[in-house]
Amino acid sequence: MPRTPWTPRITAALALAALCGGAQAQQAQQAPDPEAAALAARIAAVQPRLVAWRRDIHAHPELSGQEVRTAQLVAEHLRALGLEVKTGVGGHGVVGVLRGALPGKVVALRADMDALPIAENTGLPFASREKGRHGGEMVPVAHACGHDGHTAILMGVAEVLAGMRAQLPGTVKFIFQPAEEGIPDPGGHAAPASWGARAMVEQGVLDGPKVDAIFGLHIAPNLPVGAVGWRSGPLMASADSVRITVKGAQAHGAMPWTGVDPIPVSAQIVTALQTIVSRQLDITREPAVLTIGSIHGGNRENVIPESVEMQGSLRAFDEEMRADAKRRITRTVESVAAAGGAQASVSFGPTNYAVTANPAPLSESAAQSLRRATGGKVVTLPKISASEDFSEFQRVVPGFFFILGALPEGKTPATVSPNHAPGFDFNEQALPVGVRTLVTLALDHLAR
Repeated sequence: MPRTPWTPRITAALALAALCGGAQAQQAQQAPDPEAAALAARIAAVQPRLVAWRRDIHAHPELSGQEVRTAQLVAEHLRALGLEVKTGVGGHGVVGVLRGALPGKVVALRADMDALPIAENTGLPFASREKGRHGGEMVPVAHACGHDGHTAILMGVAEVLAGMRAQLPGTVKFIFQPAEEGIPDPGGHAAPASWGARAMVEQGVLDGPKVDAIFGLHIAPNLPVGAVGWRSGPLMASADSVRITVKGAQAHGAMPWTGVDPIPVSAQIVTALQTIVSRQLDITREPAVLTIGSIHGGNRENVIPESVEMQGSLRAFDEEMRADAKRRITRTVESVAAAGGAQASVSFGPTNYAVTANPAPLSESAAQSLRRATGGKVVTLPKISASEDFSEFQRVVPGFFFILGALPEGKTPATVSPNHAPGFDFNEQALPVGVRTLVTLALDHLAR
C-alpha cells in the first residue's frame, strides 16, 4: 500500500476527528451506555489472547495455498467456541457459523491468512525464521502485510460475538481466507484455475446460509492507532497481470538484417505502452497504472534471440476503463510488433482482481458504525492503487472494506516501513480496535 500520498489528508482529517472524538467522549461521560461498557469489557478480556495469537501466527507464516498450521489454529478456536466449522474451503480456507438465539439476517466477516515470500528484517523477538515453497524453490517467508493481525482480530471477534449468542439477532459467518496474496505455488502441478476469495465463492462460501452483507479490513502502518479510513465507491484498484510474447527470427548479431530482432521491437512496445495511460485514457475520470516489470530475451551478446517475454501489471478504478485499457494494450503491442516485422501476443492473467468498491448505501451506514466504534476517529481516504481480492465477495453480495490504523510507536507515516517490505510491522494496540470495529459493524447491520 502507498505511504506518503495519504499523509497530508490524514493529518488534517485526524485533527477534526480528534475534536469530534472529544465531544463524543464528553457526551459518553454524561450518559453512560451499559451495552458499550459490556462490549468494552468483553474486548478487554480477549486482548491478551489477540496479542498471543498474532505473535504465534507471525512466527509461523505460511505462503498462499500452504496455510495448514494457521487454518488448524483457527478451526480449533472456532470449534471451542461452539461454532459450526467447515475446513478446506477454497484450499485451506476455514468458515465458522455462529447462529444467534434470535432470528435475523446473515452477515459475513472476512480475514486473510497467508504470508509473503519475503525475508523479515524487523528484529522482533517473534520474527519469522520460516521458509516455504515459492517458484519451485524454498524461500524465506514473513507476514509482511498484516494478515497475522487480520486473523487474530477475527478470532477475537468470533470469541466476543459467541459470548453474546443469546442476544444476537441473526447469523454471523466468519470467513478465514487463504491465498489472498496470489496464486499458490503449483508444486510441479498445473496452477489452479482459481484461488483465494474467488475459489471460496465458487465453493459456496456466501451460501448456506446466504450472506446479506460482508465486511473486511486491512491493517495500514501509516495511519494512527485508533483511527480507521474508508471511502465510498472505488477504494482499491483492479489488478491484471499482463504477459507479452514478441517473436522474431533468430540471426547472428553481426548480421541483424538476416533475421527479425525482437529486442528493439520490445523496447518500442514498452515505450508505446506508456502512452496508453498518459495519452489515451481519460485520467480525469479515474486514474490507471500500467507497469512492465520483467523483460527476458536472449542469452549471448552476439546472437539475436527468437523471442522476448515481458510481464507487467495493469491497475484501474473503473471496470469499463479497465476493459478499454486491455483492448488498447493488445492493439498497441500487435501493431508495434507488426511494424517491426515481428509477431506478438498478449494475455491477461492469471491475476485478475476486480476493483474493490464500497457501495454507497452500505458505506454510509458502515461509516456511522465506524464513527461510533472509534469515537469519531474516521478519515476519508484517497484511492489506493494496490489491489485486494475482497472484491470477489463484493461481486456477489454488498461488501464494505476499510483500513485500520496501526502506526508503530516512534514512527511517522513518512518513516514507517510499508506493507510488503522486510521491515514491516504494526502496532498491536490496533488489534482491539479492529475487534471493536468489526463487532460494531456486524451488530449494527444485524440490528437494522
